[in-house]
Amino acid sequence: MLRFPKSVALAAGLVSATGFAPLNLWFLTLLCLALLIHLVSAAPSLKSSLTRGYWFGVGHFIIGLNWIAGAFQYQDAMPAWLGWIAVVTLSLFLAIYPAIAGGLAWRWGREKPAAFIFFFAAAWVVTEFLRALVFTGFAWNPLGVISGGLGAGATIIGTYGLSGIIMLSAGAIWLLFKRHFLGAALGFALPAFALLLAFAEVPGPDDRPPGPLIRVVQPNIGQQDKHVAHYDVTNFRKLESLTGIPGATPRLILWPEAAIPDYLEEEEWARARVASLIGPKDMLLTGGTALIYDKTGDLIGARNSMFAITPDARIAARYDKSHLVPYGEYLPMKPFLSAIGLSRLVPGDIDFWPGAGPQSVTLSGFGKVGVQICYEIIFSGHVVDKNNRPDFLFNPSNDAWFGSWGPPQHLAQARLRAIEEGLPVIRSTPTGISAVVDGEGRILKALPYQRAAFIELHLPKAMPPTLFARHGNILSLAFALFLCVLGIALRRKWR
Repeated sequence: MLRFPKSVALAAGLVSATGFAPLNLWFLTLLCLALLIHLVSAAPSLKSSLTRGYWFGVGHFIIGLNWIAGAFQYQDAMPAWLGWIAVVTLSLFLAIYPAIAGGLAWRWGREKPAAFIFFFAAAWVVTEFLRALVFTGFAWNPLGVISGGLGAGATIIGTYGLSGIIMLSAGAIWLLFKRHFLGAALGFALPAFALLLAFAEVPGPDDRPPGPLIRVVQPNIGQQDKHVAHYDVTNFRKLESLTGIPGATPRLILWPEAAIPDYLEEEEWARARVASLIGPKDMLLTGGTALIYDKTGDLIGARNSMFAITPDARIAARYDKSHLVPYGEYLPMKPFLSAIGLSRLVPGDIDFWPGAGPQSVTLSGFGKVGVQICYEIIFSGHVVDKNNRPDFLFNPSNDAWFGSWGPPQHLAQARLRAIEEGLPVIRSTPTGISAVVDGEGRILKALPYQRAAFIELHLPKAMPPTLFARHGNILSLAFALFLCVLGIALRRKWR
């Protein structure tokens, strides 16, 4: 038995996060998860199993979420070192979920190794699902993101189901080390079967004509320059130069989240300035801020929005972000936290208000778009209006806050939404990584981090609705139940 199991669990958790982007060392994640399974199975009590799962989770989230610390260097009201306090504090909370998964597996399957890995995988699926819901949810970096070639399985069991497959694979590795070869074979059989089913779900070649021409703009405007008044003209010129010269072909031009500081609904000159950059058949989507007033005309709130601007300077449509970032776009428990000197990360004193949720916006000549602003795209099963399926998803984002680790992790999760829903996902960000992802999850083109550039190509066609698109996370939870049933059957067989 390993000495100092809590320290070993913490170290394993730290290394396990290297499987996420940008390092993508997924084999280390599998080995570290196998070590976690060993530590939990060998725990002498339920309390010990919970503790070992907890310290693994602390390490796992500290490394995986290290990019959050970078956001604090752009907030003058708070010291930069507070960013690491935030990372550690958030990790101490999120570690509850791996702890619960380990405790459930120990309680129900510790006596039979083959059954144990099925219970652990099922518990991990359920706890990741809960992590995306409790206290508004924080679904960043589910294990399914490292699935690689198994990612096609998201069309059937979703991202959380893929996380169960990852845990099952790690459990099979653990059983190999224990020379439990039959159990290991069972553990590896499900990932292989899921992959076969996923490929069977993929439709044949698409012979439809190409979609409309899109132009994705990445101006490389750093967060430090975004809200400085004398940079406004410079920043707009960057957007202007990358928007390009209108031609005969209609274009849908896509700018990032909060691309401009102007209030497009209130300021006619601001709409006219944007509209002057596009041709008579073009349309431009840009992130911006919508202001909210009470009946007396007093400003009481704001919304993080996407505006569709026409060539005649009209706002053809607006989408309001619904899944806001706590401490980023609003301050929970504001009277208390503001009294001790804390503020939200986005500049300004007025909190953002949430929108209504996933909606499809019809753009004349360009089809229907579903908008997910910034980290809304990470919430599996909550990105599409089920009653009005769009032709593609637009994910304007501002990843300039999050250093070199946040943007590739964000893109990896957006790619899984494309696979789950069978819809192209278009990302436009100020500093990268902007990308066009087709409905099978293939990255057709991406712009490097911190480079001013654009992508121009025809919009990929949407795939037919996948099984997951039709039924959502009920399939992930059904898969968890299936794993539990297998665990019960194996436990009884070996008993």
